[in-house]
Amino acid sequence: MLKTRIITAIVLLAVLLPILFLLPPVYIGAFFLVALLAAAWEWSRLLSPEAARAAWLYALFCLAIILFLLGMQNVAWQFALLLMAVIFWFFLAPFILAKGMNITLQKLRPFYVVLGLILLPATWFALVFLRELGLIFLLSTMALVWVADIGAYFVGKAFGKRKLAAQISPGKSIEGALGGLLLCYGYALLCIFYLPFESTLFGAWAIRFGWVPTLLMVTVLTVFSIFGDLFESQLKRMAGVKDSSFLLPGHGGVLDRVDALIPTMPIAALLAGLV
Repeated sequence: MLKTRIITAIVLLAVLLPILFLLPPVYIGAFFLVALLAAAWEWSRLLSPEAARAAWLYALFCLAIILFLLGMQNVAWQFALLLMAVIFWFFLAPFILAKGMNITLQKLRPFYVVLGLILLPATWFALVFLRELGLIFLLSTMALVWVADIGAYFVGKAFGKRKLAAQISPGKSIEGALGGLLLCYGYALLCIFYLPFESTLFGAWAIRFGWVPTLLMVTVLTVFSIFGDLFESQLKRMAGVKDSSFLLPGHGGVLDRVDALIPTMPIAALLAGLV
């Protein structure tokens, strides 16, 4: 299993690194598009495992939404999509997560169908927007999610006692989440001190708003990265599966790898727009 995970990771890096550092930004947009369409296919499969053809149509519909908004060349429409995604994460997702496993996919399937058509295209537009602000801007923002995950894993493994969401994800602990948050604070401070202010979201916020708002912003992004992970775990449990698919051998599906990015990237894009 470990060998398979390593091989898959090496292949992905072999594809991603040249796209990031050697090719024009449009190629990373295409890479993100393929990843988000794969995630859309998996999202549909979770909602209706028996409807294989519907999953392809669902991915194509996500593509149509993205192409339509691009073709309109109206930033306000793209902003509205990001705003709808952020409103969901702030005002609806906490209530859904609070229900634990006391909700059923059968009743909520239409809601999740529409939801995916908002969240997934919004994530793509957010990633592309952050890339337009600079490669370091994009990577440093994405890295916050990975730092939070790494911190939560190791701190939770060492000190975790109290469950964060026992019904949804028994392996996650409150101690782990706090450990991930503290590590994210340290990471953001390193970005501020060692990278040009304008090259990262954290530096831009620190110079514009000050330290307290910046740390509050880091807290929000970290919390919602956890929300994204828990939200996908809840969806998988309702669907009765362990992984969103087997597209990435040893890693599960694309959705399993990008779940924490789905809430944080649209939020980060809107926060970046403020500066």
